[in-house]
Amino acid sequence: MTYALDPMPAAISASLLSRLGAFETVLFGHFLDRGVLDPSVAPVFPVGTVVGTAVTLSLPALDSTLLHHAAGLLRPRDVLMIDRRGDRTAACLGGGVARALLNAGAAAVVIDGRHTDTGELSAIGLPVFSRGPSILTTRLQGQGGALNRPVSVGGVPILAGDAILADALGVVAIHAAELESTLTRADALLALTERTIVGVEAGQRIGDLSGASAIVASNMSAEG
Repeated sequence: MTYALDPMPAAISASLLSRLGAFETVLFGHFLDRGVLDPSVAPVFPVGTVVGTAVTLSLPALDSTLLHHAAGLLRPRDVLMIDRRGDRTAACLGGGVARALLNAGAAAVVIDGRHTDTGELSAIGLPVFSRGPSILTTRLQGQGGALNRPVSVGGVPILAGDAILADALGVVAIHAAELESTLTRADALLALTERTIVGVEAGQRIGDLSGASAIVASNMSAEG
């Protein structure tokens, strides 16, 4: 079995991560057509807002050899995005590896698969997102894998170097080249949302404010 290891990606700047972290994930779900992970990939325990640079990892079903190796490469504010290649039974992350990742400065781990040691993970405090717990675990079998190659996590294509935003509601991935324009759209939507809230609280109809009522009126049938 072979391993495919690409270099570590350029880190997203602290200023851009700060801007990204000012938003809730749900805001991006209002306008992004891609990048919103399947909600089945959820926080293992209550978390706050997490931002960071994606480091991608692809692991075969029962093997986590490359995860142990990758733990020694992570940098502060990296988010490890793990593609489990469709496996939904074996947990690749537990308390021991989580401690190593936290000590490296990782911001979070997002697993398209299972975790174990739920209580221990909560006590350690490293934010973990997964598809749920399992008592079956991966082993060091040397079956290969890939680091910083394109992966699929939560049904979303992820590239090493993507910007990651995660919170209690879910996970969003944004390609680095699209981050600034996406943040500009988020700023505009947040401002619109705030104006709408002010209007609703002042007694205006939300359909008038959003334009929905105008759309309905312009598309009514002749029969009414």
